[in-house]
Amino acid sequence: MPGTKSDDARIGIKGLDDVLGGGLERSRTFLAEGSPGTGKTTVSMQFLITGAQHGERCLYVTLSETEDELRSTAAAHDWDLTGVDIYELIPPENLLDDEQQQSLLYSSDLELGETTRRIFEAFERVRPQRVVIDSLSEIRLLAQSSLRYRRQILALKHYFARSGATVLMLDDLTTDRDDQTVHSVAHGVIRLEELSPEYGGERRRLRVIKYRGRSFRGGYHDIKIVRGGVCVYPRLVAAEHRGDFPRDLVTTDSPELNRLLGGGLERGSSVLVLGPAGTGKTLLALTFIQTAVARGERAAMFVFDEEIGLLIQRAVALGIDVRAMIDDGALVLEQVDAAELSPGEFSARVRRCIKEHGARTVVVDSINGYQAAMPGENALVLHLHELLQYLNRCGATTFLTVAQHGLVGDMSTPVDVTYLADTVVLLRYFEALGRVRRAISVVKKRTGPHEDTIREYQIGDHGVTLGEPLSGFQGVLRGVPVLHGEQQSLRGEHM
Repeated sequence: MPGTKSDDARIGIKGLDDVLGGGLERSRTFLAEGSPGTGKTTVSMQFLITGAQHGERCLYVTLSETEDELRSTAAAHDWDLTGVDIYELIPPENLLDDEQQQSLLYSSDLELGETTRRIFEAFERVRPQRVVIDSLSEIRLLAQSSLRYRRQILALKHYFARSGATVLMLDDLTTDRDDQTVHSVAHGVIRLEELSPEYGGERRRLRVIKYRGRSFRGGYHDIKIVRGGVCVYPRLVAAEHRGDFPRDLVTTDSPELNRLLGGGLERGSSVLVLGPAGTGKTLLALTFIQTAVARGERAAMFVFDEEIGLLIQRAVALGIDVRAMIDDGALVLEQVDAAELSPGEFSARVRRCIKEHGARTVVVDSINGYQAAMPGENALVLHLHELLQYLNRCGATTFLTVAQHGLVGDMSTPVDVTYLADTVVLLRYFEALGRVRRAISVVKKRTGPHEDTIREYQIGDHGVTLGEPLSGFQGVLRGVPVLHGEQQSLRGEHM
């Protein structure tokens, strides 16, 4: 990423260091703000632990939590705090004295001055290279005015700068959310947020509001707190990923399907499979996975709607041994819970399959499930656009399935992503000669010509089997075709 510096004070969270262009610039003061529970303390402790692991002296000044609470947090994450000095700045002993609270001699000026003096004493004792102050809300309450608060923060900043320390100040925004006094003082500002969806677990995200003299990755980035610390999933920017690969054709074992697709699919393209429930969208995608693995390639499949065990069992009955492909390391099959997975984490999973597993065929089944992880349709389209562009530039052929509402006649699609895909395959039910049948057609292909016919297909022991074009029928896509001309033989007509 442009602007990355190797001498920065790295936080130790790979995704966050990537967002910041390397980490925190040394000898500068930074602000991490967010309401309680967004992960500020976790991030700051990882910042200090990383420094201690590299032999740096580290100091955690806490005004809001006790040392015992901080050590309990570290133990919950299996962290070793060796090399991290924790200074618990408790209020003066007479602060809770009722008589002292009513005395005119004990003012906020005295308490603010005492707090600052004790912070400096702790710093002089440790002489740290990394400092965390948690939190500024206590100092803001003592200052009582914006002017005094700003002057106090400036005094802290200049003191630490002369000592060459890298400082991370925390603000829990419990006193004044609109007070941005520290924004203009700090060298960089990181905002952490927590979202509460109507269903599912909480969602967290962060945004770098400013970073003087540094290119950083803007926008929102999903984060997750797990045992071991914070995981940050940088926003995917497809333009940063470009690769060279041969644009050869990806084919299947079915000559009829290859002809319908105009010879096959161009590598590095995206395919959208549309159709009502039960038409075989997942099976069609598995057909391409099977042929890719047979060519010696690797594949990845992300399943939102179906339980993996049932999918494997169903595929075996249709002649596709998914378990064998997984055991051979040729296929990564992941179950995705849209209610518990953020879009950023999903993109990170896909990228890991491309970079680490070497997948060249990727299936997302289905967009209906993926949509549940999005706050709105516009966000869904934007995320999909970047994800498809990334996969295309990596040379991966991507298959997306969308279950349309309805069974026959007019169909409605929950979200229109047809313009994003390079190829659109349409699956339909239709009734003929007293039986429910299936039809397949290709309605769009950017990368070359394709058949404009409609073919009947069947799902059997050998997967998907296509018949000849239904040239003798009209109205197949409407569900009730009309025979024109001579009687045309249909697949399984005499079964």
